[in-house]
Parts: sequence; C-alpha cells; structure tokens
Amino acid sequence: MAKGKAALAQVAEPTDIENFAALLDESFSSSNLMEGSVVKGVVVSIENDYALIDVGLKCEGRIAMKEFAGPGRAAEIKAGDVVEVYLERIENAMGEAVISRDKARREEAWEKLEQAFNANQRVEGILFGKVKGGFTVDLSGAVAFLPGSQVDVRPVRDVGPLMNQPMQFQILKMDRRRGNIVVSRRAVLEESRAEARSELVSNLREGQILDGVVKNITDYGAFVDLGGVDGLLHVTDIAWRRVNHPSEVLNIGQTVKVQVIRVNPETQRISLGMKQLEADPWEGVKSKYPVTAKFIGRVTNITDYGAFVELEPGVEGLVHVSEMSWTKKNVHPGKIVSTSQEVEVMILEVDPAKRRISLGLKQCMSNPWDAFADKHPIGSIIEGEIKNITEFGLFIGLDGQVDGMVHLSDLDWNKAGEEAIKDYQKGQIVKAQVLDVDTEKERISLGIKQLANDPFQSLGSLKKGSVVTSTVTAVDARGITVSVGDGVQGYIRKAELSRDRDEQRPDRFSVGDKLDAKIVTIDGKARKLSLSVKAREIEEEREAMEQYGSADSGASLGDILGAAMRSAKAKKENDDTPE
Repeated sequence: MAKGKAALAQVAEPTDIENFAALLDESFSSSNLMEGSVVKGVVVSIENDYALIDVGLKCEGRIAMKEFAGPGRAAEIKAGDVVEVYLERIENAMGEAVISRDKARREEAWEKLEQAFNANQRVEGILFGKVKGGFTVDLSGAVAFLPGSQVDVRPVRDVGPLMNQPMQFQILKMDRRRGNIVVSRRAVLEESRAEARSELVSNLREGQILDGVVKNITDYGAFVDLGGVDGLLHVTDIAWRRVNHPSEVLNIGQTVKVQVIRVNPETQRISLGMKQLEADPWEGVKSKYPVTAKFIGRVTNITDYGAFVELEPGVEGLVHVSEMSWTKKNVHPGKIVSTSQEVEVMILEVDPAKRRISLGLKQCMSNPWDAFADKHPIGSIIEGEIKNITEFGLFIGLDGQVDGMVHLSDLDWNKAGEEAIKDYQKGQIVKAQVLDVDTEKERISLGIKQLANDPFQSLGSLKKGSVVTSTVTAVDARGITVSVGDGVQGYIRKAELSRDRDEQRPDRFSVGDKLDAKIVTIDGKARKLSLSVKAREIEEEREAMEQYGSADSGASLGDILGAAMRSAKAKKENDDTPE
C-alpha cells in the first residue's frame, strides 16, 4: 500500500499529489469499513467452477459455483448478474478480494430469521441432510437443526419423501453468537392440524355419515381419519356382534363408512360408529326368543362368572356359571364349555331394554335330581361312598353324580352325632335310607340309623311308672347311665339312686351291674328316658304297707318289709321253677 502511494507521488505534481494522497487514504479508509459486511458485485465471467465477481475494488474476487447452488438444484448465474457477497478481506496474497456468497446469504438470512423468531412467524426451509439425533435444514442460507421428534406429529420411519422439499418450520431456539438454530416442523403441522380440526369439528353433526381411513388400531378401538381430523371408533361400536379386538374386522389404511355418534366441540373429541349403519338385531328379540324355548348357539367368550353364547350375529346371551351344570359346582366355566363350541341353551329371561338374555345350559340336560327321585323313592335303601365329612354330617356319592347328606342326628339312635361321626371315614362304602328328595333345592336327605329299629319302640307297652330291669353302661359323679330293653339309654340321677341318702353314691355301681328302677319320664321327641331307684323303693314300701299291715296293727316296718320281701322272693322262685 505504501509503494502504491510513492509511485503515484512521482507522477503527480506536488499539489496534486497531496490531494490525490488524501483521496486515496479516504478510499482505503472507506474500504476497510467494508470488510466484514455484505456488498453488491457484478459477475464478470464464469471460469471453470468459479465465478469472477467485481465488487468495485481495484481487484476482483472468486467464488465457487457451488455457493450459488441450493439443496437439490444447480447454480443459476451468468455474466452480468448482480449478486450480494460477503467481503471478508479486500486483498489476499494472490491480489484478489476474499468474498463469499454463502456468508452473504447467511448474514442476510440471520437478519430475516431473527425478525421471524421475534414475531413468532413460520419460516420456509429445505431439509437436506441427516445428522445424529435429527436433520439439517437450509433456511435461505442459514443451516438449522431439526430434531427427529420434531419432524412430524407421529414418528416417521422414512424421511426420503421430505428431503429437498420446501416446507414450513417454526423456530424454537436461535443463538447467533454460536450460530445455532433449532426448528420444528411438528409445531407447524399441529397448528395447521388444530385449525383444520376446529373447522371440521364445527361442521360435523351427530348422525352424519362419512368416509374415513383407519389410521391406527388399539385394544379399545380404532382411530379413523375423516380428512384432517381423527375420530374414535370404539370396539363396541364396530359391529352388533361381539368383537374381541378391532383387528378382527379392521386393517390400517382401510376405507370405512362411519356415522358420527357424538361430537364434543370443547375437547374436539369425535365418537364414531359402524354398527349404527346396520339394522339393530335386538329389535323384536323378545318375540324371537321366548322364555323356555331352546336354541343352538356358539360360545363367543368365557369369563369367571359364565359364558357368552351368540344366538345370531349381534345377539348374545349369558349362561351364568350356576346354570351350566346340575352337579359341577364351583367349577370354572372353561372346564365345561370352550370358545367357538356350539351348545344348546334354554331362554330363561329376556330384557330388551338392557340388551340382556339369560340362558341355561343345564336345563337342556336331564335333571339328575328328578332321575334319582324317580329311581329311589323315599324309604328305599341306597349304597354309596363317603365323599366328604363335615361338622354337620356325611356326604355320600349317589347315582347321576349327585350327593346325599346324612345329618349328624341321623347317624345313630343312641350315640350323639359328634360321637357317631367318628366311626366313619372318607372313601368308606355305607348304606343309607332315603328320607327326602327336594329337586328344587337339589337336596337329598339320607339316614343311616333308620336302617335299624328304633330302640324306643322296644319299650313296647312300658310307660311312665313302669318298673324295668336295666344294665349299668356308664358311671359319673352326677349319676349312672343304664340300658333298657334293646339298648334304650336311660339315666338315673344321683339323688334317685336310693331312698337312703347314704346309699345315693354312684360309685356303688359298676358297668354291667343290673338293677330295677322305675320309669319317671319318657321323652320320645328328645329320646330321653329318666329312671329312679328311689321311686321304686318308695312304691314297694307303700305296697307292702297296704298288703301286710300298718303301723297301727303293732307290726314294725322291718317286719312288714321282711314279709313282703320273703313273699316276693317266693313268687320269683315259683316263676323260675320249670313246669
């Protein structure tokens, strides 16, 4: 630069030299201010892959042709075109101006992008490359980052169709100092989608019939695109018949005709239905399926509480677990029927308002309780295996896979039920008598003690006041237990063991001892027999007094009783003497 000034000074006059030097200094001063800014230049020529640009300096600059190209398009410039370039340096070592078209475009773009960012406006860009975590976007010269999650409202597997295509973006963040810009295409789509959705929802009416495309399928239904807005087609509104999963009927991309069921303008939720376009099979169902009629149906679903049976497409009934088998109780329905199995059922109840039909499976089979009652009338004897022993009796397996129960009170005539049940074991074969059959309650009452005669009947003509000979079977502190007749159990209380208080001791007796006692009470209902030795002794004393004299005759009580005892002994010896 100094050499240039000296050369010019040798040619010019002194006064002219001073003026020219001042002008040159001014020119260089102004040129320095241009470095780092965007200036306009004229394309002088195109040589190979470079364009020669005149920016009004003493030297020209070169820019690679690729800087004039854009994503997916070639450079379109020719000699004479005016272009804006970024002046980095006025002159380099080659004597050329250092200029850049990319930096000029970037500087210009940053100005516009900052304005759009501050005004929250959309910008246009071209997606041209893929980087880790997302993509690169050309925003008229400025390169921005597009995260993978911001490409679309739904995950995009193939971005090929989006590459090198002009699209609208929303600037999420920008930092000019670091040169970072983050944009979103999803925000633009959601905003556009919301606008289109609001407009479409406002025009929808309940009952309207539309064509849509299945976009997504879930366990509870399918989402149908109505042309910019999605509606939910719930699984229960796909068909009148039971649909376990929407994929049984629908496929993604399938075009379907739907009816608008509900529209919520506030939440913009749309409920759709397909079955509403078909005739309701429940109309007139009560006349088609009268109570007690039998039909063939197909098992469509099995639950813990029963099985659903399809009578016709769209009409199902429930066979409750209690109506599935006469004999299998507390069994899962899946062990009785299987899905898709055809079964015969009886109509038990029809409720068209609630769309419910109650069905019975066991009603189409013979009732084993009726069959048992016909084959084994009351009083007949049966034989069976003890299936279970409970605190209230025995359960015995019978014909037809039914059970009968022997109550504790029907086990033994003499033993208490709690004691008698200890004599039986599970799996033991026993005989019993049929006491009662209740087909409605599905109960069969059996008795084991009824196979033997009632010991109370062996008492015959004995009644209260009769004197009987009994055998001691048990002794306790309160009295003794005795056996009368054919095993009727009786009891003599301690106070009734003797007329003499000193003799009222149960320990005087042993099991097997025989003694005469008077029957005090007979309770056939409670099956209790009370006896008294004391009452017998008093009765014998009274009879002896009447027969052999009184105290007034001068005879002592000992004499009277002695005579009575001798007479009774003699009579007994005579009765025992064989003829």
